[in-house]
Amino acid sequence: MTPQWNSVGEVMTHAVVAVGRGATFREILDALRQWKVSAVPVLAGDGRVVGVVSEADLLTTQDREPERAEAFTANQVMSEPAVTVHAQSPTAEAARAMARGHLKRLPVVDEEGFLVGIVSRGDLLKIHLRTDEDLAGQVRLELLAALHPTLAAAVEVRAEEGRITLAGTLPDTSTPAVLESLVRAVPGVVDVDVRAVAPA
Repeated sequence: MTPQWNSVGEVMTHAVVAVGRGATFREILDALRQWKVSAVPVLAGDGRVVGVVSEADLLTTQDREPERAEAFTANQVMSEPAVTVHAQSPTAEAARAMARGHLKRLPVVDEEGFLVGIVSRGDLLKIHLRTDEDLAGQVRLELLAALHPTLAAAVEVRAEEGRITLAGTLPDTSTPAVLESLVRAVPGVVDVDVRAVAPA
């Protein structure tokens, strides 16, 4: 089945490197280098996310305490509380959180705060790699949910490089604006052109 990529859980990376509160400066640095990531979540003993250590955190510590930096642990250098997102959250929510905090990635947690994955800017950009066929298919599903099947069938859906065109006949004059808003909310849609009109 084609992924719809509406939620964080659909685009996140499940395999995550994380460290405990007691991880040393050197251990954190080694983890970042080995896994080629810019930050790692810090977990409490029970597995809940309590903070994040980034390259910036390590550099700040090294600048501030050059003689003692390597004696610090994750618990002392991490940024807390961690900015996290739930797997069920919309991808747009994760994107907004990253933009607000100038973050490159977010730990993904379950309802209890346990780590279940990580979502990066690159993961969120996957929604723009969907094929036009996939996009058109999801738009058709959204139309079926919003209109009677007979009315939805009267609307032709075309997709080209993420731009959706709706053509055909609609039940009334207020429907085009509603459908445009609905289609714009589909992840991966770049633009919408509603050419469908209500019957005279």
